[in-house]
Amino acid sequence: MLPPFAPSGLLPPGIHRPDDWSEIERRFGGSACRLQLLAGLGRVIAALRRAGCTALYLDGSFATSKSDPSDFDGCWDITGVDASLLDPVLLDFKNGRAAQKAAFGGEVFPAHFQATPTGQSYLDFFQTDKTTGNRKGIIQLDPRSLTP
Repeated sequence: MLPPFAPSGLLPPGIHRPDDWSEIERRFGGSACRLQLLAGLGRVIAALRRAGCTALYLDGSFATSKSDPSDFDGCWDITGVDASLLDPVLLDFKNGRAAQKAAFGGEVFPAHFQATPTGQSYLDFFQTDKTTGNRKGIIQLDPRSLTP
């Protein structure tokens, strides 16, 4: 179960797991914009499921209390992923990840990829508030068991 948002509108620090897809829909589907992003997220989950991915971490303004986020951000664990079954768009980072944004409405990175010049991985980077530097929460989804 996902915890309530902190007063900042962010999730409290930690990696939080929803009980099921309906919890994601209830929590993050509160506007037409959010419903469109959920549909794109569902396509990402399906693509990662086909390749054997076991963990997708969701972040960005979508994972906050913001009413109309512009996209979602995330990263996925490569462990057990069959690269030959992976949608090539998920590895297309050209032009500000334009192909991912067009296909899904958001962007995702392999979790171990370097996100900062200091070597911080995306999994760690997404758990840091860019404004304050404080720790914040993200959501872990299991593509194998979620059915959007």
